[in-house]
Amino acid sequence: MSRHPEVLWAQRSDKVYLTISLPDAKNVNLKPEPDGKFSFSAKGLNGEPFEFELELFGKINPEESKVNIGLRNIICALHKTEKGWWKRLLKSDEKPAPYIKVDWNKWCDEDEEESSKLDAFSLDDMDDISKSEDIDDDTSDDEGMLYLPDLERARNK
Repeated sequence: MSRHPEVLWAQRSDKVYLTISLPDAKNVNLKPEPDGKFSFSAKGLNGEPFEFELELFGKINPEESKVNIGLRNIICALHKTEKGWWKRLLKSDEKPAPYIKVDWNKWCDEDEEESSKLDAFSLDDMDDISKSEDIDDDTSDDEGMLYLPDLERARNK
């Protein structure tokens, strides 16, 4: 008899993320199908079988989907064939199995997705912005800090 690993899920408008918690998994077999069926099987650390099948809410594109098998878990990024937000992970209206849970660390609401794209800056972007703007050498980012005179400037004057 096989067991079910914990499955965490989150979504974006174009992807569904599945994180399968199974440390040291062996013989991992994943099969995402275009009609939304997803099957998983693997052996646990002690050789015990783990498997499950999901019928996802919508269709996916297996060719564009990616899988990363790590030491502690397996992360699947399944691309949706139609961009949009699913009401739930599974096609069925029934309550999902207890091993399927929302991944709140990866979760993003519809209205947050657009704002997070607009507000996202990398450190490189920040450097480019500061280089392109005129910066006054006499200003300091240390507002409210104890003022210490620039001794190098004082000597050169």
